[in-house]
Amino acid sequence: MKEALYYTNENGYVYCVLCPHYCRLSEGETGKCMGRKNIDGKLYSLNYGKITSYGFDPIEKKPLFHFYPGSTVFSFGTFGCNFRCDFCQNWQIVEDSNMYIEMENNEILELSSLNDSIGIAYTYNEPSIYYEMVLDLAKSVKESGKKNILVTNGFLNREPLEELLPYIDAMNIDLKSMSRNYYKTLCKGSLDPVLKTIELAAKKTHVEITNLVIDGLNSSEEEMERMTSFIGDIDNNIPLHLSRYFPHNKMDNPPTKVETLEKLRNIALTHLNYVYIGNVWGVNNDTLCPNCRNKLIGRFPETKVIGIEGNHCNNCGERISIVV
Repeated sequence: MKEALYYTNENGYVYCVLCPHYCRLSEGETGKCMGRKNIDGKLYSLNYGKITSYGFDPIEKKPLFHFYPGSTVFSFGTFGCNFRCDFCQNWQIVEDSNMYIEMENNEILELSSLNDSIGIAYTYNEPSIYYEMVLDLAKSVKESGKKNILVTNGFLNREPLEELLPYIDAMNIDLKSMSRNYYKTLCKGSLDPVLKTIELAAKKTHVEITNLVIDGLNSSEEEMERMTSFIGDIDNNIPLHLSRYFPHNKMDNPPTKVETLEKLRNIALTHLNYVYIGNVWGVNNDTLCPNCRNKLIGRFPETKVIGIEGNHCNNCGERISIVV
């Protein structure tokens, strides 16, 4: 265990100020995230160095399509999350705090240098709740010239986010819905802090956004208009990944119709230059120039940059906001 950052101690309680839940913890009590506990009046990180899953992934799996396309990144996660999404795809490792191996930071750094990895992706569970470990590792990774990637729900307070952002090279932020009720009932969180995270992060680092679409819950044309208008007002070059839902955890709704995703992509493209469909085999996710439709990146059968020269389209000269 390691003493946590971002907490106060008052009247016998520990107040965690890392995320917008602001948990008030009495002695021996653990926060909603399962990763932070009041022990003798101090807040401790319970998941520092405790790894539930790790491996080498294509960068596109994060998903990041505009950040070193075709590269490999070492990925790992711990346990816990400050959301409890009914549809969580990784609920087993999130909720089982006993299923882990212990790993030192130097071992993780050594692994991240193998297999042509470009750095570390903090993923699988919510990385902001093992904040201290992410911060320590991110500083070392940055010093080594490698890249730090955060795959997050965005439910983090401004001060810790601002401390971490100088070390983060790319983020995929999960924007689950534009409905406050959706966040409250299905995720046990809230929307507004996520929107603020997106606005702040997009000014500081490379950002892509994922929206898991569930028919009948967050799949309306009106909601997609609001979501992509919000993103487009920040930067219409931010890539959006519309991901297909499959039954998991507590939710047994049928899989999202492919037709729904295609319809929503067409709507999203009226506000954004780059919209992709995830979790659907055979869909065309090539990256095209927003000006002349020249193919910039082919993604089947393998990812290959073919139309970008010096951050410009090699056909029309349009400036392309893709890190290659």
